[in-house]
Amino acid sequence: MDKIIDGKKISSDIKEELKEEVRQLTEKGISVTLAVVQVGNDSASTVYVGNKKKACEYIGIGSLSYELKEETTQEELLSLIKELNERKDVNGILVQLPLPKHIKEDVIIKAISPEKDVDGFHPENVGLLSTGQKGFVSCTPAGVIELLKRSGITISGKECVVIGRSNIVGKPMAALLIREDATVTICHSKTVDLKKVAKRADILVAAIGKPKFINSEFIKEGAVVIDVGIHRLEGKKLCGDVDYDDVFDLVSAITPVPGGVGPMTIAMLMKNCVESAKLKNE
Repeated sequence: MDKIIDGKKISSDIKEELKEEVRQLTEKGISVTLAVVQVGNDSASTVYVGNKKKACEYIGIGSLSYELKEETTQEELLSLIKELNERKDVNGILVQLPLPKHIKEDVIIKAISPEKDVDGFHPENVGLLSTGQKGFVSCTPAGVIELLKRSGITISGKECVVIGRSNIVGKPMAALLIREDATVTICHSKTVDLKKVAKRADILVAAIGKPKFINSEFIKEGAVVIDVGIHRLEGKKLCGDVDYDDVFDLVSAITPVPGGVGPMTIAMLMKNCVESAKLKNE
């Protein structure tokens, strides 16, 4: 097992597999299409949306792009979602977050049809995950599971600590690890003696949103560390939630930032799109 978990390589492998799947679906007359909706011009969102379009093009997935003005009303956005829900040629709908402050994210997420919710944020899909049933799973946590499995890291029976309890990463991450038969602890801002709890982890997932917060004092020797965070420091250098250089000698495996979890998020979004097309045609 390599010490550095290469998210770029693993995501590339997944894209190649999906490319072949899409080719086979096309031969059967089945197309795959993702609709991406962006409201406003948040620079980070624009980069993400661009990367998603490139991935669609590479794999052979059709891509519809809706770039709406910042002042678009909630009603106008809901009307577009309704139209996309009803379109038979659209398999996945992705509304890029964050949305402008005058639009309620939870209202928009609930408006997307669960069968087209390739982000895995709809309460119905979250419920299916928590009860161990099949549904679309949030892309970043799903990507973490793929990273672990494809790196030959055993999850079953391991003690896992997830630092962060967001609806997008922390909570679904914990649910997926439980599904893989791990013993899971979720930590957050009110956790007492965070370092002591983190040090129990065979697999530590950091999704806390603080640059280089997790250092060697949090890490058990030989632990696997998955860094979900991404931050831009002065001088434009990227880093994660983990102080990579400080923990590197302690760990048995670690994801770098960039090039770790990041590329997996888009790969799993593409996978969800292909799954949606297959389910529709079963």
